[in-house]
Amino acid sequence: MSRLTLLSLQVLVAVVAIVLWQVLSTVPVFGKILLPPFFFSNPVDVFSQIVKWFSTGVIWKHLGITLVESVLAFVIGSVGGALVGFWFARQPRVAAVFDPYVKMINALPRVVLAPIFALWLGLGIWSKVALGVTLVFFIVFFNVYQGVKEVSRTVLDNGRMLGMSEAQLTRHVYFPSALSWMFSSLHTSVGFAVVGAVVGEYLGSAAGLGYLIQQAEGIFDVAGVFAGMFVLSAFVILIDFGVTLVERRLLVWRPTATDGRG
Repeated sequence: MSRLTLLSLQVLVAVVAIVLWQVLSTVPVFGKILLPPFFFSNPVDVFSQIVKWFSTGVIWKHLGITLVESVLAFVIGSVGGALVGFWFARQPRVAAVFDPYVKMINALPRVVLAPIFALWLGLGIWSKVALGVTLVFFIVFFNVYQGVKEVSRTVLDNGRMLGMSEAQLTRHVYFPSALSWMFSSLHTSVGFAVVGAVVGEYLGSAAGLGYLIQQAEGIFDVAGVFAGMFVLSAFVILIDFGVTLVERRLLVWRPTATDGRG
């Protein structure tokens, strides 16, 4: 399937969903509106709200704050998860000692941690960053850890047979393996970094996309809630696109998947 065909199908799915939403929320079916506008709004009102936010410039401040929080959470969580995951994979004894504690901390509900971070770090950006870090860190940590552990024993034996030192093995064998796994996790981590920032804003802040959604919800502005969700979704897609560009740059050595044609 060509890239243009794939993009066309993806756009088609979105168009069909939006058209169905508009029809079911405005046109009676057997004498009844299936998606009552009070609860579901409609695409026209949602789009109008988005246009209003951008035309008046109201949303730029909130987008900027959420972007800063998300990027900080993403970078700190990714770097920390990659370094600790790599270290644990190369030091089995350390991993064995800390294994139950890692699992225990990972099992903690993040929503419970949000008010604790707000208490410790205040209602500024750092409580939101900390919440995002707890989401991103473990995703990257487990992927990098597994990536290093999955290195082929044959490749390692061949490298040692050729006289490679541990530093050379780390650079030319372990690191490329971990990098592939890390980037596969970063695409998921992007969304979780934004989720951490927005949830933190929703629970307590004076600015940000989460704050906008919380304010709209407080006055039963369903169109505003959906508008915030759509802006948030587009926001995540743009950041994920940036991660994809970096991935292509760093993983140029990785063979591309083929569609089975000779």
